[in-house]
Amino acid sequence: MTASGAPQPFPPIEPYDSGLLEVGDGNRIYWETSGNPDGRPALVVHGGPGSGGHRGARTVFDPEVFRIVLFDQRGCGASLPHAADPAVDMRQNTTEHLLADMEALREHLGIERWLLYGGSWGSTLILAYAERHPARVTGIVLVAVTTTRPQEIDWLYHGLRLLFPVEWERFRAGAPADVRDTGLVEAYRRLMEDPDPEVRAQAAQQWCAWEDAVIAHENLGTPGQYSAKPDASRLAFVRICTHYFAHTAWLADGSLLRDAHRLAGIPGVLVHGRLDLSAPLRTAWELSRAWPDAELQIIDDSGHTGSPALRTAVLAAIARFAN
Repeated sequence: MTASGAPQPFPPIEPYDSGLLEVGDGNRIYWETSGNPDGRPALVVHGGPGSGGHRGARTVFDPEVFRIVLFDQRGCGASLPHAADPAVDMRQNTTEHLLADMEALREHLGIERWLLYGGSWGSTLILAYAERHPARVTGIVLVAVTTTRPQEIDWLYHGLRLLFPVEWERFRAGAPADVRDTGLVEAYRRLMEDPDPEVRAQAAQQWCAWEDAVIAHENLGTPGQYSAKPDASRLAFVRICTHYFAHTAWLADGSLLRDAHRLAGIPGVLVHGRLDLSAPLRTAWELSRAWPDAELQIIDDSGHTGSPALRTAVLAAIARFAN
C-alpha cells in the first residue's frame, strides 16, 4: 500500500516450478507456477491471441496467498512448436484446442478450482472456459473485455478507419488488391501463410503498425507495444491473430453473452478503460448485464493498454479473492 492506501504490485518473483506439457498434435505448452505452492490457485490467461504470457503478471498476486499459474497458449511464447515457423499446422490451433489445453493443465497440476485472470483475447478465452467448466472456477477478473464477435473484429480492423483514415489506408494498402475484398483480416491471414519470408515479415509489420495506431493515444499505458515485439514473436502473434479472427474464434456470434447465465454464482470483476478504442466499453457493459454476479468498473483515463488507475483497480479486484 502507498500512503494514500492504493494497492501496489508485489515484488517480482521467479517460478518454483515449470515445464512443457504434452497436449497432443505434437504441441507442448509452456507452464510455470510461482508464489505459494499451497496457496489459492490462480490462472493467468494472456491476450493476443498469440501474445504469449506476460511474466510480470505474477506481481498482481500476493505470493503468500496465491499459487500463480502462467502458461503460453499454443504456438507462442515458450510453447512448442512456434507459429513463427511456417511449417507449423495452424489447423491444430483453435479455441477448442486451447480450452482442452487449459483443462489438461489444471489436471496436470492437480488443481480442483482456480481463479481466472486475463484481458483482451484472454477475456474471451476465460469466458469460453468458465461457461464450459463453471464448477472449476472460483472467480474471474477480466480486463479490456472482449468476446471476439464479428462486430468487434469488424470494428477493430474496418470501423476504426473513421478515426484513423490515413493509418487505415496504409493498413489496407498492405493487402494485395486481389484479396482486399475478402476482408482485411482474411487478406492478412493469407499473407501470413505465404511461402516467401519477406512477404510474411512485411505483413506482420503492417498489421502491428495498425494495432499501434489504434493505441497511440494511450500515453498512460504502453503505446507502440505491438511493433516492439521481437521478430519471431511478431510473426507468431500476427499469424495466430489473423487465424483466430478470420474464423471469429470458432464461436457462434454472441454465444458468450447468450451463455453468460452459466456463470451464475461465480463472482467477477470487469475492469475496462473508457478510452479503449480496440475493445469499446459496450461489450463489457453488455456482459455485466448478462452476468449479475459481475461488477463493472469503468476507468475513465485508461485505454486498451491500461493506466495507473486501471492497475490499481486490478490489484484491488484480485485482493478481494485473497480475502
